Amino acid sequence: MNPFPEDIFTEPADVDPDTLANLGPLRRLAGVWQSAGFVMALFLAGLRGIDDSIIKAAQIDGASLPRIYWRVIIPSLRPVFFSTLLVLAHISIKSFDLVMALTAGGPGFATDVPATFMYAMSFSRGQIGLGAASATVMLATVAAIVVPYLYSELRARK
Repeated sequence: MNPFPEDIFTEPADVDPDTLANLGPLRRLAGVWQSAGFVMALFLAGLRGIDDSIIKAAQIDGASLPRIYWRVIIPSLRPVFFSTLLVLAHISIKSFDLVMALTAGGPGFATDVPATFMYAMSFSRGQIGLGAASATVMLATVAAIVVPYLYSELRARK
């Protein structure tokens, strides 16, 4: 007797399609879970990079702990905040692996992201030009975030 009557990689016949279509929050939760460790490591490195003498000087000046956070620590973490935002935006645009592992791109277009669209057009439907165009749009989206930041950071250092 087979304890697993259905293949685990296919949708069971008795599952409501509306339930499968509402997997958006689950996909977001899995994305947060996937990226949480990386984000924590970035912020830990950023916090360790803050000089203790600046915090001690603020305490000697009589600054309260919330004021130290708002005026010293958070502004010092500005590059870490932006780096994290940049990396997470890039991961969210290219979340192909997460969508394919959780839902295999279905049902319908409920979990469609730009990377799955590019994959479907390029390899499933054979429309290489449309797949390449969608990849170019993904690149332009990331570049629209990165280029102004790099311009402002490099200009500020001169």
